[in-house]
Amino acid sequence: MKETQETAVLPAASEAQSQSGGPSGVPSVAIPKTTEVLVIETPKQGVIPQQIMAVISEEIRATVKLYLDGKIRQWYSRGDGKGVVFLVDAKTEDEARAIMETLPLAKEHLMDHQYIPVGPLMPLRALNPGALQ
Repeated sequence: MKETQETAVLPAASEAQSQSGGPSGVPSVAIPKTTEVLVIETPKQGVIPQQIMAVISEEIRATVKLYLDGKIRQWYSRGDGKGVVFLVDAKTEDEARAIMETLPLAKEHLMDHQYIPVGPLMPLRALNPGALQ
């Protein structure tokens, strides 16, 4: 019985986390405070590798500077080879967008960006019921 209740709570909380405003009927306590923004960057359709390689040296230097300035916390190559993923120190999508738009590939309009606000895993609040207030 306990497993069934937990299983029902986790998907609902996960769904709430994935919605910026939250689905109707989901308590706001299930939506985390944004602590970072996940940015998924992929080449725009029609962009060829040579276009990216023409500015990649500048892109790398600018990305390292953002990392050293604490704006980018983590960065990864996608396992499918289709781009990169950044964990950006930002409290809003707009703040993350402003940071990412400073990079050369963005200035050249070569990349698409997907912004996903993330925060604490809210189902963990069940471990501390007093924290729900």
